[in-house]
Amino acid sequence: VQLQASGGGLVRAGESLRLSCAASGSNFDIYDMGWYRQGSGKERELVAVMSGGGTTTYADSVKGRFTISRDKAKSTVSLQMNSLKPEDTAVYYCYAKFWRDYWGQGTLVTVSS
Repeated sequence: VQLQASGGGLVRAGESLRLSCAASGSNFDIYDMGWYRQGSGKERELVAVMSGGGTTTYADSVKGRFTISRDKAKSTVSLQMNSLKPEDTAVYYCYAKFWRDYWGQGTLVTVSS
């Protein structure tokens, strides 16, 4: 299983950014897929995850601002991030789970004030 994330960058507070993750090496229809993040000096935390059945889970801090979506035909998962805040600055990791966790390489999102 390989997860390739893209879309990170530097934006100003209030702007938007979209992350994408392409998965390969398995049938991801039944996987949970989503995003975690890790800020400097902080623990890795869940941002948003969508189960294979379509159930979504969001961190309270991003509810109403971030939207996760999946394209099962393309084995991709995306994260639309709106109204970004400086506290959203982190390395964002693509995530997949089926029996075990899989992680992508991470993409840096920096939000300036």
